[in-house]
Amino acid sequence: MEKRRTRVRFAPSPTGPLHMGGVRTALYNYLYAKQNGGDFIIRIEDTDSHRFVPGAEKYIIEALAWCGIKADEGVDESGNVVSVASDKHPHAPYRQSERKPIYRQYAEQLVASGNAYYAFDTAEELNAKRAEAEGAGQTFIYNQKTRMQLRNSLTLSAEETARLLAERTDWTVRFKMPENTVVAMDDLIRGHIEVNTDTLDDKVLWKRADELPTYHLANIVDDHLMEISEVIRGEEWLPSLPLHYLLYKAFGWTDSQPRFAHLSLLLKPDGKGKLSKRDGDKLGFPVFPLRWVNPEGEVSRGYREDGYFPEAFVNLLAFLGWNPGDDRELFTIDELIPVFSLDRIVKSGARFNPEKARWYNREYLRMKSDAELAALFMPILEAKGVKADAAYVEKVVALIKERATFVADFWDIASYLFVAPAEFVQKDVDKFWKEENVAMALEAADAVIKGSFDLTKENVEEALEGFIRQREWPMGKVMNCLRLALTGASSGLGIADIVSFIGRDEFAARIAFAKEKLS
Repeated sequence: MEKRRTRVRFAPSPTGPLHMGGVRTALYNYLYAKQNGGDFIIRIEDTDSHRFVPGAEKYIIEALAWCGIKADEGVDESGNVVSVASDKHPHAPYRQSERKPIYRQYAEQLVASGNAYYAFDTAEELNAKRAEAEGAGQTFIYNQKTRMQLRNSLTLSAEETARLLAERTDWTVRFKMPENTVVAMDDLIRGHIEVNTDTLDDKVLWKRADELPTYHLANIVDDHLMEISEVIRGEEWLPSLPLHYLLYKAFGWTDSQPRFAHLSLLLKPDGKGKLSKRDGDKLGFPVFPLRWVNPEGEVSRGYREDGYFPEAFVNLLAFLGWNPGDDRELFTIDELIPVFSLDRIVKSGARFNPEKARWYNREYLRMKSDAELAALFMPILEAKGVKADAAYVEKVVALIKERATFVADFWDIASYLFVAPAEFVQKDVDKFWKEENVAMALEAADAVIKGSFDLTKENVEEALEGFIRQREWPMGKVMNCLRLALTGASSGLGIADIVSFIGRDEFAARIAFAKEKLS
């Protein structure tokens, strides 16, 4: 038998920004497809018209592109969903709202085969049933125990059914769940699972009101028509697996049914519950790949705008629920492809650690060249009104990159290598700018300013330390006093580093300014 081509899909709904858990699902699908020489498809599941959010689809595509997760089908290089079938995209369109005519025929097919039925119960009638059951201490479920007491094509005559189908626009097609049947399923991550159908309800598959399918029908039909070989999705869909198995059986598609893999949840940092935007807001980290502004104007932070490198974000996500089986932690997306495997995905939830996210970014920052980091830092300098030579910026970056987590940190660490301090930290002034310290510091600085040697780090270090030791002055007090004059605070880079960068004239000017300002 010819081996089936690997075809997997990521099928987000444009109901808001893409959560980092969704990006992880897309990443795992992408890695699986690439490792097996197959196709990765992006399909937009926009059949829930009530929850559709303008701009969400564009956000999803842009977020995946930022991560380097590129589709083989479904999205073109410009980020547009392909909607015209071609040799390259034979399964188009890839937006479910554009596949609308397809689904009704499959819903009707299920009715004709006895696997589904028309339901005419109004929302008010169903709410009344729920209230009645609740009053009796029970829960109302539309299933094999209740469907024969409700208004549907199983209880109404053929004539009455035909009349209601013609006159009403609020009817639905429901799946007819078989009675007392064990559904045996296999999951690539969780193993063998069995569920009795008596615990399940008759799900709505298609709605006459908007002539759109629900997720259950649409994803089964589309996965079949798009020849999906594996469905890798979040564990929130695990309760729907029995219905999906039964739908494949009802359509007679069991021979081409995809294999399923359900990923574990991303958990809060304390491990108690699913990671949410509220957790990020509370603890100070993003949960979305990109910045998002909702229709009401509320802004949510994004990893990109917070200064994370896409490769660090992808590496972080890969390790949230998976490991390569050894101690290595740093992988580019291309390096992940050959080592990724579904059998190394954990079944339990993966706890998110914000500090680990920062660690990943710090590691990737250190791996980048000084020239690349300088190019990224230049726009930040320009925004601060600083004009700096690229070669000088590159030298600064080389000096301070080991101290930084984000490119924006470069300014916080060493702004004084570009601009002189205008103010001084008062607690440091109180502690170090004392008359006896100042006198020593000014004399030591004067020795460097009037020296005839080149201001290399080594020369400055030798001159300053030699001058201070020769006079048996307290090294720490003198150096802290000098650093305060040069940077505006007592913390920062070594004096010799700073002086070698700013030069003799700027050194003299800063000492004079501090003396005047703090006298």
